[in-house]
Amino acid sequence: MRRLLAIPTAGELRRRLPRLLVGLLLCGVAFALPIRAGLGVDPWDVLHLGISHRTGIPVGTVSVLVGLIVLIGWIPLRERVGIGTIANTIIIGSVIDIVLPRLPAADDATTRWTMLLGGLALAGPGIGLYIGARLGPGPRDGIMTGIARRGHSIRAVRTGIELSALLAGWLLGGSVGIGTLLFAMTIGPNAHFWLNRFDMGEHLAARDQRPAIAVVD
Repeated sequence: MRRLLAIPTAGELRRRLPRLLVGLLLCGVAFALPIRAGLGVDPWDVLHLGISHRTGIPVGTVSVLVGLIVLIGWIPLRERVGIGTIANTIIIGSVIDIVLPRLPAADDATTRWTMLLGGLALAGPGIGLYIGARLGPGPRDGIMTGIARRGHSIRAVRTGIELSALLAGWLLGGSVGIGTLLFAMTIGPNAHFWLNRFDMGEHLAARDQRPAIAVVD
């Protein structure tokens, strides 16, 4: 019947917000590097690149728009929106659009692989920082957890979502390659390693069953 926005105290927000923002900035850079490398990107960026290719909209802006559309899917799933959810939706895509034009051309194999591996390496701590801040999951993560709570395996749900994004992006002309495979193989262990070190635990408002601001009636 409702989904609520969990608001941390001012003190908690001051403690957690820097980690959230640093994590999202790292993720923006991490996702921009493989795009420039041209060796394949993660499944969602395959979709973003495919839409960008078809529409001419910058890929980071596409990421923001897709995130906003995905948030609509939270309504029937009754997912709880956090400050981090909104920040995730806006910041990562915006950083991609800022960083991409400033990256050097990837004209040789060494540069391409350096960018790809650098992006893969940065993605783990970036995800660990923003998820570990516990200020709200990203739009795509919320869809996964919302469906999984209805009795489905998280692994199966995540795989289905990622494959759907990958297939749609590939059909639209997105970049699929060795980087896509490497991302799929490494992002789980990489994010898990860093999340174990950066997790700050839930804040009180997240545990409160009666937060103050209703998002959806």
